[in-house]
Amino acid sequence: MQQQSQHASGRSASIARRVLTKNVGIALAVTATAAVLASAPSASAGTTGHSYRGSVVTDVQSAATFDYAAGEIPENITVNPDGSMTLSLLGSCAVCQRTHGPELMRISASGTRTVLATGQVGEAISGNTRGVDGTVYYSVFAPGNAARNGVYALGQDGAAQRIAALPAGAGPTGLAIDSPGNTLYIADSFTSTIWSVPVSGGSVNPWLTDAALAPVPTEALPIGANGLRFHNGALWVSNFNQGTLLRVPVTDTGTAGPIHLVAGGLPNIDDLSFLTPTSDVVFVAQNGSSSQNGPDRIVVVYPNGTYKPVLTSADGLASPSATAVRGNTLYITDGGVPEPHDPKLQTGRINFDALLANPAH
Repeated sequence: MQQQSQHASGRSASIARRVLTKNVGIALAVTATAAVLASAPSASAGTTGHSYRGSVVTDVQSAATFDYAAGEIPENITVNPDGSMTLSLLGSCAVCQRTHGPELMRISASGTRTVLATGQVGEAISGNTRGVDGTVYYSVFAPGNAARNGVYALGQDGAAQRIAALPAGAGPTGLAIDSPGNTLYIADSFTSTIWSVPVSGGSVNPWLTDAALAPVPTEALPIGANGLRFHNGALWVSNFNQGTLLRVPVTDTGTAGPIHLVAGGLPNIDDLSFLTPTSDVVFVAQNGSSSQNGPDRIVVVYPNGTYKPVLTSADGLASPSATAVRGNTLYITDGGVPEPHDPKLQTGRINFDALLANPAH
């Protein structure tokens, strides 16, 4: 593995000003039957020859809107067992002259909003995830500030506590937790690293450092490892600049196994989610508007590495950033760059005949 050195704090602060122009809002819910969901992995792997040309997502409607001017710019989403959503809100934006601090917000199934935690102006609350005991974990990207940069947990009393410190040059984004609920993993967009730490907190460990996780310094937004999910005994990670979706097995000893390239050619690939807890069919967001480099679209990636777009800017997408799946529902964040459009919650239905057709890209 090719080791990468950490960026200097000054460079991270400069990158941070550009990263905070990246905007998202909440978006897509897709309903379907559990039986078809369970059949998707095996069916998708062998149906490349199908000729079905229908839309995967139909009847898309706006269900709610958000206040872009007030800094309601979701970056990451977790859907909870009760149907509520936990959102990481970026807040500040270097180029739009807003001075809002980031927030961690819960939105109930009925639409009630509760702010769970706040950050300081100039920071970003980026990734979030939920532990097996219901604990909410979230990452704070505090450019150049080692006293604030790291991973936080919400206690039973609602108080936030930093449980893991990250170096000032690190850029934490996606968060994932393993199936037993013992270990947190943190995608670092700047230092080519995935960090790990016990859920109880402590010193972070550079679990994997590799060129496959590195940003591209010449890009407008130099962002490497970004989206992160623990799934079927492996960490799945997207590389924003390199346009790759990677799978890294977790060995029996907890170390990183060989990196597998699942799919490439997806510039500005952001967060990702899986069709079911056992399916390797992946929904990914391509956030092209954030740097004008690539399309704005939602793509389904199949286990054999082929993929197809299921929603594009023609469907009203503007800077989609994150996806999440719970039960029979798919959620996609879409924040309204570059005009901006209003961040919104959209709903739609999935057409499984089209999903399982699996045409090559």
